[in-house]
Amino acid sequence: MPDMSAHLALTQLVPFAAEELDKNKVTPGVLGFVVFAVMALAVWQLMKSMNRHMGKVSFEEAPDPAVAAAVKPGKAAAGE
Repeated sequence: MPDMSAHLALTQLVPFAAEELDKNKVTPGVLGFVVFAVMALAVWQLMKSMNRHMGKVSFEEAPDPAVAAAVKPGKAAAGE
């Protein structure tokens, strides 16, 4: 008998909800929140992973050949 009362409640309450529904107003609801939360967590995980990978990079810039050529003779002259 609980199935009949649930069915009866649905048939009685659904028309009231449909009358109150504004056709011009769209809301994302729970599904929209869940999708947004999952995307936010995915971006957070990607940022953590990127930060970890960038921390492993050791980059030393190659010296400019023109500056290196100008500095080498100066060092040899100063050392003599």
